[in-house]
Amino acid sequence: MATATLFIILFLCMFMGMPIAIALGLSSVSTILIFSNDSLASIALKLFEATSEHYTLLAIPFFILSSAFLSTGGVAKRLIDFAIDSVGHIKGGLAMASIMACMLFAAVSGSSPATVAAIGTIVIAGMVRAGYPESLAAGVITTSGTLGILIPPSIVMLVYAAATEVSASRMFMAGFIPGLMMGFLLMVVIYIVARIKGLPSQPFPGFAQLAKSGAIAMGGLMLIVIVLGSIYGGIASPTEAASAAAVYAFLVAVVGYRDMGPIKGVPWRKEGEGIGAATGRNIAQIAYAIPKSIFDKEVNKVVLDAAKVSMMLLFIIANAMLFAHVLTTERIPHSVAETILEWGLPAWGFLIVVNILLLIAGNFMEPTAILLIMAPILFPIAVQLGIDPIHLGIIMVVNMEIGMLTPPVGLNLFVTAGITGNNMLWVIKAVLPWMLLLLFFLLLITYIPQISLFLPEYIDHLKGY
Repeated sequence: MATATLFIILFLCMFMGMPIAIALGLSSVSTILIFSNDSLASIALKLFEATSEHYTLLAIPFFILSSAFLSTGGVAKRLIDFAIDSVGHIKGGLAMASIMACMLFAAVSGSSPATVAAIGTIVIAGMVRAGYPESLAAGVITTSGTLGILIPPSIVMLVYAAATEVSASRMFMAGFIPGLMMGFLLMVVIYIVARIKGLPSQPFPGFAQLAKSGAIAMGGLMLIVIVLGSIYGGIASPTEAASAAAVYAFLVAVVGYRDMGPIKGVPWRKEGEGIGAATGRNIAQIAYAIPKSIFDKEVNKVVLDAAKVSMMLLFIIANAMLFAHVLTTERIPHSVAETILEWGLPAWGFLIVVNILLLIAGNFMEPTAILLIMAPILFPIAVQLGIDPIHLGIIMVVNMEIGMLTPPVGLNLFVTAGITGNNMLWVIKAVLPWMLLLLFFLLLITYIPQISLFLPEYIDHLKGY
Protein backbone atom coordinates (compact mmCIF):
# COMPACT_ATOMS: atom_id res chain seq x y z
CA MET A 1 0.00 0.00 0.00
CA ALA A 2 2.82 2.39 0.87
CA THR A 3 4.57 1.63 -2.42
CA ALA A 4 1.40 2.22 -4.42
CA THR A 5 0.77 5.51 -2.61
CA LEU A 6 4.35 6.66 -3.22
CA PHE A 7 4.19 6.16 -6.99
CA ILE A 8 0.58 7.32 -7.42
CA ILE A 9 1.35 10.66 -5.74
CA LEU A 10 4.60 11.00 -7.74
CA PHE A 11 2.94 10.44 -11.13
CA LEU A 12 -0.06 12.61 -10.26
CA CYS A 13 2.26 15.48 -9.34
CA MET A 14 4.28 15.03 -12.56
CA PHE A 15 1.16 14.94 -14.77
CA MET A 16 -0.02 18.14 -13.08
CA GLY A 17 3.18 19.81 -14.29
CA MET A 18 4.80 20.08 -10.87
CA PRO A 19 8.61 20.46 -10.85
CA ILE A 20 10.28 17.06 -10.46
CA ALA A 21 12.02 18.04 -7.20
CA ILE A 22 8.72 19.05 -5.57
CA ALA A 23 7.00 15.91 -6.91
CA LEU A 24 9.69 13.66 -5.46
CA GLY A 25 9.69 15.42 -2.11
CA LEU A 26 5.90 15.63 -1.76
CA SER A 27 5.35 11.95 -2.62
CA SER A 28 8.10 10.89 -0.20
CA VAL A 29 6.94 13.08 2.70
CA SER A 30 3.29 12.06 2.19
CA THR A 31 4.19 8.37 2.24
CA ILE A 32 6.34 8.76 5.36
CA LEU A 33 3.66 10.71 7.23
CA ILE A 34 0.88 8.27 6.30
CA PHE A 35 2.62 4.94 6.72
CA SER A 36 5.58 5.63 9.03
CA ASN A 37 6.10 6.80 12.58
CA ASP A 38 8.88 9.18 11.53
CA SER A 39 8.43 12.84 12.51
CA LEU A 40 8.83 15.92 10.33
CA ALA A 41 12.10 16.62 12.14
CA SER A 42 13.49 13.27 10.97
CA ILE A 43 12.48 14.12 7.39
CA ALA A 44 14.33 17.43 7.61
CA LEU A 45 17.36 15.60 8.99
CA LYS A 46 17.22 13.10 6.11
CA LEU A 47 17.12 15.93 3.56
CA PHE A 48 20.20 17.45 5.19
CA GLU A 49 22.02 14.11 5.30
CA ALA A 50 21.21 13.46 1.64
CA THR A 51 23.68 16.09 0.52
CA SER A 52 26.04 16.37 3.51
CA GLU A 53 26.95 12.67 3.78
CA HIS A 54 28.12 12.36 0.17
CA TYR A 55 31.50 14.08 -0.13
CA THR A 56 31.47 13.44 -3.90
CA LEU A 57 28.46 15.73 -4.36
CA LEU A 58 30.54 18.68 -3.17
CA ALA A 59 32.27 18.58 -6.55
CA ILE A 60 29.04 19.55 -8.34
CA PRO A 61 28.88 23.26 -7.34
CA PHE A 62 32.59 23.64 -8.08
CA PHE A 63 32.25 22.17 -11.58
CA ILE A 64 29.16 24.34 -12.19
CA LEU A 65 31.12 27.43 -11.10
CA SER A 66 34.08 26.63 -13.36
CA SER A 67 31.67 25.98 -16.23
CA ALA A 68 29.97 29.34 -15.58
CA PHE A 69 33.26 31.24 -15.77
CA LEU A 70 34.31 29.49 -18.97
CA SER A 71 30.85 29.75 -20.60
CA THR A 72 30.55 33.48 -19.86
CA GLY A 73 34.03 34.22 -21.11
CA GLY A 74 35.41 33.68 -24.59
CA VAL A 75 36.78 30.18 -23.99
CA ALA A 76 34.18 28.60 -26.27
CA LYS A 77 35.12 30.87 -29.20
CA ARG A 78 38.82 30.12 -28.76
CA LEU A 79 38.15 26.37 -28.68
CA ILE A 80 36.04 26.69 -31.83
CA ASP A 81 38.81 28.60 -33.63
CA PHE A 82 41.31 25.88 -32.69
CA ALA A 83 38.91 23.13 -33.83
CA ILE A 84 38.27 24.84 -37.18
CA ASP A 85 42.01 25.28 -37.79
CA SER A 86 42.52 21.59 -36.93
CA VAL A 87 39.84 19.86 -39.04
CA GLY A 88 38.05 22.61 -40.96
CA HIS A 89 39.91 21.78 -44.19
CA ILE A 90 38.36 18.28 -44.37
CA LYS A 91 35.12 17.79 -46.32
CA GLY A 92 32.36 18.82 -43.94
CA GLY A 93 35.11 20.15 -41.70
CA LEU A 94 33.10 22.97 -40.15
CA ALA A 95 30.60 20.47 -38.76
CA MET A 96 33.50 18.25 -37.61
CA ALA A 97 35.09 21.25 -35.95
CA SER A 98 31.80 21.91 -34.16
CA ILE A 99 31.83 18.33 -32.83
CA MET A 100 35.46 18.68 -31.78
CA ALA A 101 34.67 21.98 -30.04
CA CYS A 102 31.79 20.31 -28.19
CA MET A 103 34.13 17.52 -27.07
CA LEU A 104 36.69 20.02 -25.79
CA PHE A 105 34.12 22.21 -24.06
CA ALA A 106 32.42 19.13 -22.57
CA ALA A 107 35.73 18.28 -20.94
CA VAL A 108 35.87 21.66 -19.22
CA SER A 109 32.18 22.14 -18.36
CA GLY A 110 30.63 18.76 -17.41
CA SER A 111 27.21 19.98 -18.56
CA SER A 112 25.27 19.09 -21.70
CA PRO A 113 22.99 22.17 -21.98
CA ALA A 114 25.96 24.46 -21.24
CA THR A 115 27.91 22.82 -24.09
CA VAL A 116 25.04 23.31 -26.56
CA ALA A 117 24.52 26.91 -25.46
CA ALA A 118 28.20 27.92 -25.51
CA ILE A 119 29.14 26.22 -28.80
CA GLY A 120 25.79 26.37 -30.61
CA THR A 121 25.35 30.11 -30.14
CA ILE A 122 28.50 30.66 -32.20
CA VAL A 123 28.70 27.82 -34.73
CA ILE A 124 25.11 27.19 -35.87
CA ALA A 125 24.86 30.61 -37.53
CA GLY A 126 28.40 30.21 -38.87
CA MET A 127 27.61 26.83 -40.44
CA VAL A 128 24.48 28.24 -42.10
CA ARG A 129 26.50 31.16 -43.54
CA ALA A 130 29.05 28.66 -44.87
CA GLY A 131 26.34 26.78 -46.82
CA TYR A 132 25.26 24.05 -44.39
CA PRO A 133 21.53 23.31 -44.01
CA GLU A 134 20.28 24.81 -40.75
CA SER A 135 18.63 21.52 -39.75
CA LEU A 136 21.97 19.71 -40.14
CA ALA A 137 23.79 22.33 -38.08
CA ALA A 138 21.17 22.23 -35.33
CA GLY A 139 21.06 18.41 -35.26
CA VAL A 140 24.85 18.09 -35.04
CA ILE A 141 25.24 20.61 -32.21
CA THR A 142 22.27 19.36 -30.20
CA THR A 143 23.57 15.79 -30.38
CA SER A 144 27.24 16.66 -29.83
CA GLY A 145 26.23 18.68 -26.78
CA THR A 146 25.23 15.46 -25.04
CA LEU A 147 28.95 14.70 -24.78
CA GLY A 148 28.90 17.15 -21.88
CA ILE A 149 27.64 14.38 -19.58
CA LEU A 150 29.74 11.55 -21.07
CA ILE A 151 33.20 13.06 -21.42
CA PRO A 152 34.61 13.59 -17.91
CA PRO A 153 34.35 15.54 -15.72
CA SER A 154 30.60 14.87 -15.71
CA ILE A 155 28.06 16.03 -13.14
CA VAL A 156 25.80 13.09 -14.00
CA MET A 157 28.64 10.64 -13.27
CA LEU A 158 29.14 12.28 -9.87
CA VAL A 159 25.46 11.77 -9.10
CA TYR A 160 25.65 8.08 -10.08
CA ALA A 161 28.76 7.66 -7.91
CA ALA A 162 26.95 9.21 -4.94
CA ALA A 163 23.85 7.06 -5.47
CA THR A 164 25.72 3.75 -5.70
CA GLU A 165 28.90 4.45 -3.66
CA VAL A 166 31.15 3.53 -6.60
CA SER A 167 34.35 5.45 -7.27
CA ALA A 168 33.76 8.76 -9.08
CA SER A 169 37.36 8.62 -10.32
CA ARG A 170 36.75 5.24 -11.99
CA MET A 171 33.54 6.59 -13.53
CA PHE A 172 35.53 9.47 -15.03
CA MET A 173 38.10 7.02 -16.37
CA ALA A 174 35.39 4.80 -17.83
CA GLY A 175 33.70 7.69 -19.67
CA PHE A 176 36.82 8.92 -21.46
CA ILE A 177 37.08 6.33 -24.27
CA PRO A 178 33.28 6.15 -24.92
CA GLY A 179 33.23 9.95 -25.17
CA LEU A 180 36.04 10.00 -27.73
CA MET A 181 34.43 7.10 -29.59
CA MET A 182 31.07 8.83 -29.85
CA GLY A 183 32.70 12.03 -31.12
CA PHE A 184 34.62 10.00 -33.72
CA LEU A 185 31.42 8.23 -34.87
CA LEU A 186 29.68 11.57 -35.31
CA MET A 187 32.63 12.88 -37.36
CA VAL A 188 32.66 9.79 -39.60
CA VAL A 189 28.94 10.19 -40.32
CA ILE A 190 29.44 13.91 -41.00
CA TYR A 191 32.20 13.09 -43.50
CA ILE A 192 29.96 10.61 -45.32
CA VAL A 193 27.07 13.10 -45.40
CA ALA A 194 29.43 15.85 -46.59
CA ARG A 195 30.65 13.69 -49.49
CA ILE A 196 27.08 12.86 -50.51
CA LYS A 197 25.68 16.40 -50.19
CA GLY A 198 28.80 18.24 -51.32
CA LEU A 199 29.17 20.26 -48.14
CA PRO A 200 31.95 22.89 -48.18
CA SER A 201 35.31 22.82 -46.45
CA GLN A 202 37.65 25.56 -45.24
CA PRO A 203 41.13 26.14 -46.64
CA PHE A 204 43.92 24.79 -44.43
CA PRO A 205 45.28 27.80 -42.49
CA GLY A 206 48.79 26.42 -42.18
CA PHE A 207 50.69 24.94 -39.27
CA ALA A 208 51.73 28.35 -37.96
CA GLN A 209 48.10 29.46 -37.58
CA LEU A 210 47.18 26.07 -36.10
CA ALA A 211 49.94 26.41 -33.50
CA LYS A 212 48.85 29.99 -32.76
CA SER A 213 45.15 29.09 -32.25
CA GLY A 214 46.22 26.09 -30.15
CA ALA A 215 48.36 28.32 -27.94
CA ILE A 216 45.50 30.81 -27.53
CA ALA A 217 43.07 28.00 -26.64
CA MET A 218 45.56 26.46 -24.21
CA GLY A 219 44.17 28.47 -21.31
CA GLY A 220 40.93 26.50 -21.56
CA LEU A 221 42.53 23.22 -22.60
CA MET A 222 44.79 23.23 -19.54
CA LEU A 223 41.70 22.79 -17.39
CA ILE A 224 41.31 19.31 -18.91
CA VAL A 225 44.87 18.48 -17.94
CA ILE A 226 44.44 19.83 -14.41
CA VAL A 227 41.16 18.00 -13.70
CA LEU A 228 41.67 14.68 -15.48
CA GLY A 229 45.43 14.55 -14.92
CA SER A 230 45.09 15.04 -11.17
CA ILE A 231 42.27 12.48 -10.91
CA TYR A 232 43.78 9.81 -13.17
CA GLY A 233 47.20 10.31 -11.61
CA GLY A 234 45.80 9.81 -8.11
CA ILE A 235 46.91 13.27 -7.03
CA ALA A 236 43.44 14.56 -6.16
CA SER A 237 39.91 13.30 -5.62
CA PRO A 238 37.17 14.53 -7.99
CA THR A 239 36.02 17.01 -5.34
CA GLU A 240 39.52 18.41 -4.86
CA ALA A 241 40.04 18.57 -8.63
CA ALA A 242 36.70 20.39 -9.00
CA SER A 243 37.67 23.04 -6.46
CA ALA A 244 41.01 23.55 -8.23
CA ALA A 245 39.11 23.80 -11.55
CA ALA A 246 36.86 26.55 -10.16
CA VAL A 247 39.86 28.61 -9.03
CA TYR A 248 41.68 28.02 -12.33
CA ALA A 249 38.60 28.95 -14.41
CA PHE A 250 38.28 32.20 -12.43
CA LEU A 251 41.94 33.05 -13.05
CA VAL A 252 41.70 32.20 -16.76
CA ALA A 253 38.56 34.33 -17.27
CA VAL A 254 39.69 37.32 -15.16
CA VAL A 255 43.48 37.31 -15.50
CA GLY A 256 44.36 35.08 -18.47
CA TYR A 257 41.83 35.92 -21.18
CA ARG A 258 40.53 39.06 -19.40
CA ASP A 259 36.98 38.49 -20.64
CA MET A 260 35.51 39.88 -17.42
CA GLY A 261 36.59 41.63 -14.23
CA PRO A 262 38.42 44.87 -13.44
CA ILE A 263 41.03 44.52 -16.24
CA LYS A 264 38.59 43.31 -18.90
CA GLY A 265 39.91 43.89 -22.43
CA VAL A 266 43.32 45.19 -21.28
CA PRO A 267 46.00 43.63 -23.56
CA TRP A 268 48.96 41.80 -22.10
CA ARG A 269 51.31 43.87 -24.22
CA LYS A 270 50.53 47.19 -25.86
CA GLU A 271 51.90 48.23 -29.23
CA GLY A 272 55.45 49.49 -28.93
CA GLU A 273 55.69 48.51 -25.25
CA GLY A 274 58.86 46.81 -24.06
CA ILE A 275 58.77 43.35 -22.46
CA GLY A 276 60.03 44.68 -19.12
CA ALA A 277 57.46 47.46 -18.99
CA ALA A 278 54.66 45.07 -20.02
CA THR A 279 55.71 42.57 -17.35
CA GLY A 280 55.74 45.17 -14.58
CA ARG A 281 52.39 46.59 -15.69
CA ASN A 282 50.77 43.15 -15.82
CA ILE A 283 52.03 42.18 -12.36
CA ALA A 284 50.53 45.37 -10.97
CA GLN A 285 47.24 44.85 -12.84
CA ILE A 286 46.91 41.23 -11.69
CA ALA A 287 47.63 42.20 -8.08
CA TYR A 288 44.90 44.83 -8.41
CA ALA A 289 42.38 42.67 -10.34
CA ILE A 290 42.19 39.56 -8.15
CA PRO A 291 41.02 41.24 -4.90
CA LYS A 292 39.01 43.84 -6.82
CA SER A 293 37.09 41.02 -8.58
CA ILE A 294 35.17 40.43 -5.34
CA PHE A 295 33.29 43.68 -6.04
CA ASP A 296 33.07 43.33 -9.82
CA LYS A 297 29.44 43.13 -11.03
CA GLU A 298 30.17 40.74 -13.91
CA VAL A 299 32.10 38.30 -11.74
CA ASN A 300 29.44 38.48 -9.04
CA LYS A 301 26.74 37.72 -11.61
CA VAL A 302 28.62 34.61 -12.78
CA VAL A 303 28.97 33.39 -9.19
CA LEU A 304 25.30 34.14 -8.47
CA ASP A 305 24.12 32.29 -11.62
CA ALA A 306 26.30 29.29 -10.72
CA ALA A 307 24.91 29.34 -7.17
CA LYS A 308 21.34 29.32 -8.51
CA VAL A 309 22.04 26.31 -10.76
CA SER A 310 23.84 24.52 -7.92
CA MET A 311 20.99 25.09 -5.48
CA MET A 312 18.43 23.88 -8.03
CA LEU A 313 20.41 20.73 -8.77
CA LEU A 314 21.19 19.97 -5.13
CA PHE A 315 17.53 20.50 -4.24
CA ILE A 316 16.59 17.88 -6.84
CA ILE A 317 19.29 15.56 -5.48
CA ALA A 318 18.13 15.98 -1.86
CA ASN A 319 14.50 15.19 -2.73
CA ALA A 320 15.49 12.31 -5.00
CA MET A 321 17.60 10.81 -2.21
CA LEU A 322 14.66 11.16 0.18
CA PHE A 323 12.60 9.28 -2.41
CA ALA A 324 15.32 6.62 -2.65
CA HIS A 325 15.30 6.37 1.16
CA VAL A 326 11.56 5.59 1.10
CA LEU A 327 12.16 3.00 -1.64
CA THR A 328 14.83 1.34 0.49
CA THR A 329 12.68 1.45 3.64
CA GLU A 330 9.84 -0.26 1.77
CA ARG A 331 12.38 -2.81 0.40
CA ILE A 332 11.32 -2.04 -3.17
CA PRO A 333 14.80 -2.55 -4.69
CA HIS A 334 15.08 -5.87 -2.87
CA SER A 335 11.65 -7.01 -4.09
CA VAL A 336 12.35 -5.94 -7.69
CA ALA A 337 15.72 -7.72 -7.60
CA GLU A 338 14.15 -10.93 -6.33
CA THR A 339 11.40 -10.78 -8.98
CA ILE A 340 13.81 -10.23 -11.88
CA LEU A 341 16.15 -12.97 -10.64
CA GLU A 342 13.16 -15.33 -10.41
CA TRP A 343 12.43 -14.64 -14.07
CA GLY A 344 15.80 -16.18 -14.83
CA LEU A 345 16.87 -13.32 -17.11
CA PRO A 346 20.48 -13.56 -18.30
CA ALA A 347 22.70 -10.51 -18.00
CA TRP A 348 22.12 -9.48 -21.63
CA GLY A 349 18.34 -9.74 -21.17
CA PHE A 350 18.48 -7.65 -18.00
CA LEU A 351 20.43 -4.96 -19.86
CA ILE A 352 17.67 -4.81 -22.49
CA VAL A 353 15.15 -4.18 -19.68
CA VAL A 354 17.46 -1.52 -18.19
CA ASN A 355 17.77 0.34 -21.49
CA ILE A 356 14.01 0.27 -22.14
CA LEU A 357 13.23 1.56 -18.64
CA LEU A 358 15.80 4.35 -18.86
CA LEU A 359 14.79 5.42 -22.37
CA ILE A 360 11.16 5.69 -21.23
CA ALA A 361 12.12 7.57 -18.06
CA GLY A 362 14.29 9.96 -20.09
CA ASN A 363 11.18 11.27 -21.83
CA PHE A 364 9.64 12.52 -18.60
CA MET A 365 12.34 13.16 -16.00
CA GLU A 366 15.58 15.04 -15.51
CA PRO A 367 18.76 12.85 -15.63
CA THR A 368 19.74 13.51 -12.01
CA ALA A 369 16.37 12.37 -10.69
CA ILE A 370 16.36 9.27 -12.93
CA LEU A 371 19.77 8.17 -11.70
CA LEU A 372 18.96 8.70 -8.03
CA ILE A 373 15.69 6.75 -8.32
CA MET A 374 16.72 3.97 -10.72
CA ALA A 375 20.34 3.34 -9.68
CA PRO A 376 19.50 1.96 -6.19
CA ILE A 377 16.98 -0.41 -7.82
CA LEU A 378 19.12 -1.60 -10.74
CA PHE A 379 22.51 -1.65 -8.99
CA PRO A 380 21.98 -4.72 -6.72
CA ILE A 381 20.47 -6.74 -9.57
CA ALA A 382 23.40 -5.92 -11.86
CA VAL A 383 25.89 -6.97 -9.18
CA GLN A 384 24.12 -10.31 -8.67
CA LEU A 385 24.15 -10.93 -12.43
CA GLY A 386 27.88 -10.22 -12.62
CA ILE A 387 27.60 -6.87 -14.41
CA ASP A 388 30.35 -4.43 -13.46
CA PRO A 389 28.87 -1.40 -11.59
CA ILE A 390 31.09 0.97 -13.59
CA HIS A 391 29.84 -0.55 -16.86
CA LEU A 392 26.25 -0.14 -15.62
CA GLY A 393 27.01 3.49 -14.80
CA ILE A 394 28.23 4.28 -18.33
CA ILE A 395 25.16 2.54 -19.80
CA MET A 396 22.96 4.75 -17.64
CA VAL A 397 24.89 7.89 -18.62
CA VAL A 398 24.51 7.12 -22.36
CA ASN A 399 20.79 6.61 -21.79
CA MET A 400 20.71 10.00 -20.08
CA GLU A 401 22.38 11.47 -23.19
CA ILE A 402 19.51 10.20 -25.32
CA GLY A 403 17.08 11.56 -22.74
CA MET A 404 18.54 15.05 -23.34
CA LEU A 405 17.21 14.74 -26.92
CA THR A 406 13.74 13.31 -26.30
CA PRO A 407 10.63 15.43 -25.71
CA PRO A 408 8.98 16.73 -23.66
CA VAL A 409 11.82 17.20 -21.13
CA GLY A 410 14.92 17.06 -23.38
CA LEU A 411 16.90 20.10 -22.20
CA ASN A 412 19.13 20.25 -25.29
CA LEU A 413 16.05 20.60 -27.50
CA PHE A 414 14.95 23.71 -25.60
CA VAL A 415 18.43 25.26 -25.80
CA THR A 416 18.68 24.69 -29.56
CA ALA A 417 15.13 26.00 -30.11
CA GLY A 418 16.14 29.17 -28.26
CA ILE A 419 19.34 29.57 -30.31
CA THR A 420 17.75 29.00 -33.74
CA GLY A 421 14.38 30.62 -33.04
CA ASN A 422 12.60 27.57 -34.46
CA ASN A 423 9.84 25.57 -32.74
CA MET A 424 10.38 22.31 -30.86
CA LEU A 425 8.94 20.13 -33.64
CA TRP A 426 11.51 21.49 -36.10
CA VAL A 427 14.36 20.80 -33.65
CA ILE A 428 13.09 17.25 -32.97
CA LYS A 429 13.04 16.50 -36.73
CA ALA A 430 16.58 17.88 -37.06
CA VAL A 431 17.84 15.70 -34.18
CA LEU A 432 16.02 12.46 -35.11
CA PRO A 433 18.65 11.00 -37.54
CA TRP A 434 21.41 11.64 -35.01
CA MET A 435 19.38 10.06 -32.23
CA LEU A 436 19.34 6.82 -34.26
CA LEU A 437 23.15 6.95 -34.28
CA LEU A 438 23.10 7.40 -30.50
CA LEU A 439 20.90 4.30 -30.15
CA PHE A 440 23.46 2.31 -32.17
CA PHE A 441 26.19 3.69 -29.90
CA LEU A 442 24.14 2.61 -26.85
CA LEU A 443 24.08 -0.96 -28.17
CA LEU A 444 27.88 -0.92 -28.53
CA ILE A 445 28.36 0.41 -25.00
CA THR A 446 25.85 -2.07 -23.56
CA TYR A 447 27.25 -5.25 -25.07
CA ILE A 448 30.97 -4.46 -25.37
CA PRO A 449 31.87 -3.70 -21.72
CA GLN A 450 35.57 -3.26 -22.44
CA ILE A 451 34.86 0.02 -24.22
CA SER A 452 34.03 1.40 -20.77
CA LEU A 453 36.23 -0.78 -18.58
CA PHE A 454 39.51 -0.82 -20.52
CA LEU A 455 40.92 2.47 -19.20
CA PRO A 456 40.05 2.06 -15.48
CA GLU A 457 41.33 -1.54 -15.53
CA TYR A 458 44.51 -0.50 -17.36
CA ILE A 459 45.22 2.32 -14.87
CA ASP A 460 44.57 -0.08 -12.00
CA HIS A 461 47.09 -2.44 -13.60
CA LEU A 462 49.69 0.34 -13.85
CA LYS A 463 49.16 1.15 -10.17
CA GLY A 464 49.61 -2.52 -9.28
CA TYR A 465 46.05 -3.13 -8.00
